[in-house]
Parts: sequence; C-alpha cells; structure tokens
Amino acid sequence: MKLAILDDWFNTLRGLPCFSKLDGIEVTVFNDHETDIVKLAERLRAFDALVLFRERTSITAELLDQLPNLKLISQRSVYPHVDVKACSRNGVLLCSNMHADTPSFAAAEHTWALIMASMRQIPKQMKSTQSGNWQTGVGKTLRGRCLGLYGYGRISKLVATYAEAFGMSVIWWGSEAGRARAEQDRQEVALTRETFFSTADIVSIHVRLHPDTRGLITASDFACMRQGSLFVNTSRAALIEPGSLLKGLNAGRPGNAAIDVFDEEPITWPDDPLATHPNVICTPHIGFVTEDEFEVQFSDIFDQVLAFKAKKPINMINGDIWTS
Repeated sequence: MKLAILDDWFNTLRGLPCFSKLDGIEVTVFNDHETDIVKLAERLRAFDALVLFRERTSITAELLDQLPNLKLISQRSVYPHVDVKACSRNGVLLCSNMHADTPSFAAAEHTWALIMASMRQIPKQMKSTQSGNWQTGVGKTLRGRCLGLYGYGRISKLVATYAEAFGMSVIWWGSEAGRARAEQDRQEVALTRETFFSTADIVSIHVRLHPDTRGLITASDFACMRQGSLFVNTSRAALIEPGSLLKGLNAGRPGNAAIDVFDEEPITWPDDPLATHPNVICTPHIGFVTEDEFEVQFSDIFDQVLAFKAKKPINMINGDIWTS
C-alpha cells in the first residue's frame, strides 16, 4: 500500500505515538497545501490510499476522476469536503469515524478561550500594552451573564460545564430533537428561537455541517441579539448565512464576534474584512489543533487504514461499493 497524508503543515503526525501504526506501509506526508487540481492530481496519482487532515483539501469529482489507483480515503468526522458520489463512481471507499466516543476537549477549551479573550479584550489590551499605551477600554465579567448554546451535543455540553463553573446561566436551542434531549436532561431551553438569541449575552454555536444545516444562522437571528452581545463560532463558517455576520457586526448586532472558522480557508491574503473587523477576535481554525487531539483523531484514521489493508474495512460511508 502506498499512502499519502495531506496538509500536515507543521509535520506533526510523525511525532505522534499513533504514527507507528503505519509501520510497514509506504507513507508520504505532504506539509504544504496544494490548491491547483492539475498539480494535486499529479502529486496523488501513484497512491492507493489517502489520509485527509480534516477539511483542508476538498476532494472533488474533478480530482477523483484523475486518480485511477486510489482505493481508500480515510478521515474522521463529517465530510462536506468530499464528493461521496464521485468516490463511489470511481471505486474509492470513504471511511470516516462519525461516532467517536470521546468529545473534542480541544474544541471546547478553545471555545472558552475565545469567550474569555473577547469578554476581557485580551488581544486589544495586549496590543495597547506592547505599543506603550497601557490600558484601553473596559472588559466584562462572565459571572451572572447568560450563555446561549446552539446545538445539544458533546462539545456544547462541555462548554456548559465551564460556564457553570464561572457562575453563568445557560440556555439552549437547536434542532427539535436536540431541544427534546435537553429538556429530558432538565436543561433550560428557550421558549422560541427569537427568545434564545435575544436573551443570551453570548451565543456559541456547536452544530455539525451537512446540507440541512448550511446557512442555519441567519441575518434575522443576528438582528435579535443584544447590542454588546458576543457571537462565537468554532464549528464551521458555512453554518452562517453568507455575509450575515459581517453585516450584523456593522449594524451592532452582535456587538462582537469570536471566530475560529472562515468561508475560505486558509486565509492567505491581507485585510480580510471579517478577520480584521475591529469587533472581531479570530484564530486560524485551530480549535482542534493540539497534540492530544491529533493523537485521538489520527489513531482512529490510521486504524481505518489498517482495517482496509486487512480487507475488513470499518466506518464505511459508501460501503455499498465494498467487495473483498
């Protein structure tokens, strides 16, 4: 088996304990990010299997049609960046662990870090200090404020425990099924969607991206938020109606945003209107970027490679094409 791993920008994976699972397999790790389809196809043409680093590279029909040797794509979690129909048409098996038992502690912690940094104006205060101007502006205390969590899942439940430790109240919103689960767990669910957005001092979204959730948060939702409120997104940018967050910020609702995800990634140009907005603090999609999280995720991904090699594939997304 000849295996390619894409987009390991900092050459992290070879230093993880789980990388030893690939002993005996011919592995090539690419540390750059190639966007040109022709060059990417040429790079990958000789490989039988491909490991993806989350959604850093889109696997399109145009690319797959140029990879006659490819038989396996192994990754973890959701796959909006992979054309599954094109995979099946080309005889490529997609394996992705969609039901991992361990929540992403890294993503939950990063969400809380963004909340703290925004509410206490840490980037702004740091910049002022470094420029010799000392204090600038006044931050806000979390205790006694209300955190609204959209999406009742493993990551949001972790964030809720942080909020409670800081003396905040928590209200919930999400899908009908999610709200029902929250109510069964005796959590406070807002009476209406409008009430949720208008009540919370901070709204943080924790929803998986799939066709039904694309554009889930709209301009109308932002219009309901309080002046001075904070919107946090460490999930996916496509959950937000295109352009609505920037328009909302310019209108003062929400008053601030803390984001880890963007419509186009990576951002390789200066002066992005959202990233450089005066009421935004942002990070370059690093919510999952910790050594500990990589070990958990890629251990699963490499197990899928080994299972395929043993002709006993696991976590098949398009398993109807599998023949041993």
